Amino acid sequence: MNRLSLKTFTLLQTATSVGLSAMAWAVTGVRPIWNGSLPSERQRIYFANHTSHGDFILLSACLSEKERAMTHAVAAGEYWGKSRLRRFIAEDMLSSVLISRQWTKPEENPIEIMLSVLDQGHSLILFPEGTRNMTEEPLLNFRSGLYNLSIARPDVELIPCWIENMSRVLPKGQFLPVPLLCRVVFGAPVAVAPGEERRGFLNRAHAALLALNPRPERDD
Repeated sequence: MNRLSLKTFTLLQTATSVGLSAMAWAVTGVRPIWNGSLPSERQRIYFANHTSHGDFILLSACLSEKERAMTHAVAAGEYWGKSRLRRFIAEDMLSSVLISRQWTKPEENPIEIMLSVLDQGHSLILFPEGTRNMTEEPLLNFRSGLYNLSIARPDVELIPCWIENMSRVLPKGQFLPVPLLCRVVFGAPVAVAPGEERRGFLNRAHAALLALNPRPERDD
């Protein structure tokens, strides 16, 4: 189980959240575009394309301060848990939920960890491609987690979010962001239809996210 305390947003997490959001606005001028959904305090899973470690910072910056305090990015434990410093940054500063893709013990089950966060009334930011997309494809195939979470907690709203340009602001291996304008497009909610199969739903959710790309002719 992730050792993150979800009951209180610590002073460090609050300061980090406010500071990173301010930096995201200053560096990228990020502009949220609500296209089919609206800002809400309803419990949600925001699912987005993933090309940069800065993706969740940009998405979080588009949420209200109250929503940010209740919304946690799901991150790879293999990367962020690799050292004590990375774990401290991910969990104690960024309030992320770490999961393992090569889990072996029941307590490491990623779905159970994410459900435990939802069961505390919090929201998630999920990257259903499962890894950063370093290919020429605009969006990789989705893994099964989004479907499993939706089946287990059907009342939680699933919101697709297209993050534009972040791969150019903070490319892989870089630590200093490059000032460029960015947008986050929030789409209409999607849900598993009665009797819908796993792959059919994942393909439909994938298409809903890809359709939000404001520049489909240009690879991100």
